[in-house]
Amino acid sequence: MESSNMGSQAPAKTRIHQPCAGCRMLRRRCDSNCVLAPYFPCDKIENFAGVHRVFGASNVVKMIQMVEETRREDAVKALVYEATARLRDPVYGSTGAIFNLQKMVQELTMQVEAIRAQVLASQEQRDQLLGIVMNVHQLNPVSRTDDHQVFNGGDFLFNDDTILGYDPVIFPPDCEWIS
Repeated sequence: MESSNMGSQAPAKTRIHQPCAGCRMLRRRCDSNCVLAPYFPCDKIENFAGVHRVFGASNVVKMIQMVEETRREDAVKALVYEATARLRDPVYGSTGAIFNLQKMVQELTMQVEAIRAQVLASQEQRDQLLGIVMNVHQLNPVSRTDDHQVFNGGDFLFNDDTILGYDPVIFPPDCEWIS
């Protein structure tokens, strides 16, 4: 059953087809072969309002008809995005968002390169330290008797008081620089 916007004698229960957002906004009858209905349902009136303000209803219909049916949904999404961006930023539109995203990509690329350089430097430092450790283990180790002579009675190379100028075991308690 076909319904019209005004003067319908049929009860509200039998109304099957609600007008799409485009037909509702343009105040025209929405029939079953409406080009806008699949892409602008009645609850998406703000999407159509933005597209209509930026492109115009007749241009939107023409653009939708120019695109093959399998790609129309993507085309309408792009139109809605473009219109929303143009309404937010009348000068740059979606190119402003694109430039900001490109700038972010460049900054993130520079950060990735800096982190890669840090990782390489850390790996080189690790390799150098491993090389030093390996060289130390390859040298002749100090014998146990030498260890006992170096570490005898807790004196640990402090047998001579002339090295430090004082005995580290009996540290001077009247030192002014220690509070």
